[in-house]
Amino acid sequence: MVVDDHPIWREGVARDLGERGLDVVATAADAGAAVRIAPAVRPQVVLMDLNLGESSGGEPADRRISTGVQAITGIVEKLPDTRILVLSASGEHTDVLEALKAGATGYLVKSASVEELVDAVQRTAEGVPVFTPGLAGLVLGEYRRLAQTPTGEPAVPALTDRETEVLRLVAKGLTARQIGERLVVSHRTVESHVQNTLRKLQLHNRSQLVRYAIEQGLAE
Repeated sequence: MVVDDHPIWREGVARDLGERGLDVVATAADAGAAVRIAPAVRPQVVLMDLNLGESSGGEPADRRISTGVQAITGIVEKLPDTRILVLSASGEHTDVLEALKAGATGYLVKSASVEELVDAVQRTAEGVPVFTPGLAGLVLGEYRRLAQTPTGEPAVPALTDRETEVLRLVAKGLTARQIGERLVVSHRTVESHVQNTLRKLQLHNRSQLVRYAIEQGLAE
């Protein structure tokens, strides 16, 4: 799914991706439309600009960036298995980090070639973080900074009470449906908590979650 508020750019990118064998299931012109449409088409990857508004009106740039970040959060909450690849004219460090904190998998600037873009979309679909050269070092440095407390000891990621509860049940071997029945929530809500926990802990699968739970004394 391609999201951009500039129609020529949006349709051009969708056409270029389609001509190279990628299935573009939908496009959206603003953040609100993206959050509404994505659950209906369930894309593997959402390729989206960060500078978005609800219309083409004269909103301040920082507000449009904030709207784009909120759209990432909204899509990730509804579709935890969908990956977000930002394609933006902005290479500002704060914009990159805000997008990643909201749940984006990767970040490219719009100077990328079509070949680079196609490769990035394919790798993002596989769960590989992709960044424009120069941004990867920034991201790695930020993660290293956040991973250390003032004393130099690794910081313990802040999980919510519900995320911790779900983690305990995952470590016991329960499926998402079984956990949902026990907690009286939908299995999709459970999967959302699992994905959020994986992101916070920088882990990749349930096996690593179980290992983490055991190491932290959350499960036998």
